[in-house]
Amino acid sequence: MMETVILVDSDDQEVGTLSKMQAHRLGLLHRAFSVLLFNSKGEVLLQKRADSKYHSAGLWTNTCCSHPRPNEPIEVAVRRRLREEMGIEAECKFAFKFAYHVTLDNELIENEIDHVFVGIFDGSPTINPEEVGDWKFAPIIALRADVLKNPGQFTHWFKILINHPALATSS
Repeated sequence: MMETVILVDSDDQEVGTLSKMQAHRLGLLHRAFSVLLFNSKGEVLLQKRADSKYHSAGLWTNTCCSHPRPNEPIEVAVRRRLREEMGIEAECKFAFKFAYHVTLDNELIENEIDHVFVGIFDGSPTINPEEVGDWKFAPIIALRADVLKNPGQFTHWFKILINHPALATSS
């Protein structure tokens, strides 16, 4: 099935739709989301993207990320992708959003307004191996240090969101 993304303007207002791959090839601004789940110790649940992913393969990143489909409320998309990628049912709440633009090494361009959602999860995920290669919980302070020391092991968007001021109280 061809995935479609929601194109947006700089104010995050919908301006159209396009295939996900075409939006990434052309570098058009579109809506995305990222999920950070924390356990009761305050550790972040990370996933290592599967080696078969079309970009950022094999890199560590937040618990889950994707794009809402046209006419799909972003909260519904968050729950859907948590189930599809990590086998997790969790309540998540909106925390913040940020825009970023980066050219990837495979001639794709990430140009997204990323809506970040947070939640609590104390279990073990049931990962989808087509999406996720590995997972772990990590203390946020140690994780931030690791991102600084080993930036090439993490996705571009994760390096931005893990240091966002809205997460300052999570450390």
